Amino acid sequence: MEDKEKDKEETDTEEGTSWLRDNLRIIISIIIVVAIAGGVYSYSKRNQAPVNKSAEEQVAGNEAATETQEGNENAAAAPTKATVKAATSQETEGSFIETAGKGDGQTHLARRALANYLEKNPDSGLTAEHKIYIEDYLRKNSGFKGRVYSGTSVEFSKDLVNKAIESSKKLNDKQLKNLHKYAVRVPSLA
Repeated sequence: MEDKEKDKEETDTEEGTSWLRDNLRIIISIIIVVAIAGGVYSYSKRNQAPVNKSAEEQVAGNEAATETQEGNENAAAAPTKATVKAATSQETEGSFIETAGKGDGQTHLARRALANYLEKNPDSGLTAEHKIYIEDYLRKNSGFKGRVYSGTSVEFSKDLVNKAIESSKKLNDKQLKNLHKYAVRVPSLA
């Protein structure tokens, strides 16, 4: 009877080994497909913008900071949670509120605020070099701190833009010549 049990165990073991050998290619193929699918899924998730707690806390912190800055002519508006694909501009009685589109930075927003101001208050005495100085002045003095994301709004007061223009008119020839190398990189300012 023991011989029959040993024979049965050997037969079961041989059958299991035989099945594994016969289906090894299929098993390996399935493992490879699962690994590739997992890699594709992981890669696609990596390219999506992560929504994490710290970003929400940052937005809440910016909203609180904006509330404390009310009345400040150079206050920056908090970025919105909704992503805005196209840049927008809004004019209020005392300021221009520029909302960033994809790829925009603080300089782009300052450039648009200056363009909006000059559209309503033309100044033929401003050269491209003056405009480079003005947008840098606006960027540094807007009161906005941090990174600009698509949907971020920055407020530039009309008084600040006017101060920047007046300050640019006080530049000497050497300073204007130095700014020329930057002005030629932005043909839209000419």
